[in-house]
Amino acid sequence: MDNIYDLIIIGAGPGGLAAGLYGARAKMKTLVLEKEKMGGQIVSTSEVENYPGSVENATGPSLTKRFTEQAEKFGAEIKMANVKEVNFDGKIKEVVCDNETYKAKSIVIATGASPKKIGCPGEKEFTGKGVSYCATCDADFFEDFEVIVVGGGDSALEEAIYLTKFARKVYLVHRRDTFKACNTVIENTKANDKIEMWLNKEIIEIKGDGILESVVLKDTVTGETSEYFADEDDGTMGVFIFIGFNPQTELFKDKVELRNGYIVTDEEMRTNIDGVFAAGDVREKSLRQVVTAAADGAIAAVNAEKYINENF
Repeated sequence: MDNIYDLIIIGAGPGGLAAGLYGARAKMKTLVLEKEKMGGQIVSTSEVENYPGSVENATGPSLTKRFTEQAEKFGAEIKMANVKEVNFDGKIKEVVCDNETYKAKSIVIATGASPKKIGCPGEKEFTGKGVSYCATCDADFFEDFEVIVVGGGDSALEEAIYLTKFARKVYLVHRRDTFKACNTVIENTKANDKIEMWLNKEIIEIKGDGILESVVLKDTVTGETSEYFADEDDGTMGVFIFIGFNPQTELFKDKVELRNGYIVTDEEMRTNIDGVFAAGDVREKSLRQVVTAAADGAIAAVNAEKYINENF
């Protein structure tokens, strides 16, 4: 079994990299596969204040770099590869990529989640031309411009605050008049004089000629619509959307048990398939944070080692 890995991890977010670290540190032959960018969602986060022990002013990219260095230090192999198919039948699992098929005794699925879209006309057309899902990536394009932030959870409010460092005005659009964010974040948002809240409203269309120039808003209580135009001198504005995420589980339909799109596991990160584990935001859970994803990854790798010891 020289060409067979002990552990293959699909996804290199905090959960996947933590699993890689723990797997390699346990002397397992460990491979981490990532198709897009190291770090998953966290790499787009401007500030990470709630990860225990992180240095002051830690960012998503800096934390990702440290995660990756630690995993590689213990011997985890990390490859950029697009996983096309998986086969979890039998004791040896297969992961089929564009150019190669990898085999392993155990698998950790850590594919995370992707930003939800509003789904309104113009959203797709103006993505990258005014519409963004990443404040860290695109905030500097809107320095001294007006921007709209859509959402009512922690991410939306935190990114609205972050955007005030660049934009001269931030309008927070939320379809309700109450927020899902924690009280501290809500208080900080309300206290920021550069943020104006547009509650009980939703964007139903994004318009422009080549670049984003206006949004059509609908009042969720009265049903009335209105159009907000970019400042005439600016010519454009930004729309940053933070309304949640979709689990990246398309590959795993009919492969492992899913519920509402998320992978179902027990407390040991075991799926319903022997030797297959899941970690991070792809898993059905109550709290999706960096700290819980990392914990999931550690638990998954430790239990993968136990599984291998008991079955090989």
